[in-house]
Amino acid sequence: MTLKLKNLDKHLKLFLAVYLFTLTAGVSIGVLFVRHTTHMSTEGVIERFNGSQSGDDFEIKETYPKPVSELIITTHNHILGLSFVFFTVGLIFYFNSVIGGKWKIFFMAEPLISLLVSFGSIWLIRFYNPSFVYLTFISSLLMFASFYVMVAVSFFEICFIKK
Repeated sequence: MTLKLKNLDKHLKLFLAVYLFTLTAGVSIGVLFVRHTTHMSTEGVIERFNGSQSGDDFEIKETYPKPVSELIITTHNHILGLSFVFFTVGLIFYFNSVIGGKWKIFFMAEPLISLLVSFGSIWLIRFYNPSFVYLTFISSLLMFASFYVMVAVSFFEICFIKK
């Protein structure tokens, strides 16, 4: 018998469901923070990393360009933290019986790849060209969409599919 989420002990299912719910709450709060600080706009993301543009030397900027030290710690914290989140969710998702084959591997690997692309692209926005904001948007969308699909499928199987 192959191990599947639907076949787990009810206590382990409950634990995994609570774990997935808690992780989803934490990730969703992070997405809300990004929405609050960037308004989910290209201009907002560019301003977040490059600082406010002011036309007057006497005008006080609302935001300043992110210093290298802040970009390093932000990149470090997010790559370490989110890679652990995506690894554990991917590991749980691996044992689902709803999605298999290449799609299963895609959803498991995609958030980890997009994590590197997303945080690499903010460096490119800051120090090379603001147009890399589109790469940030695409990779972040794929990253979080894959996360939510894995959580939804795993949660569905844990809670609603019987042995």
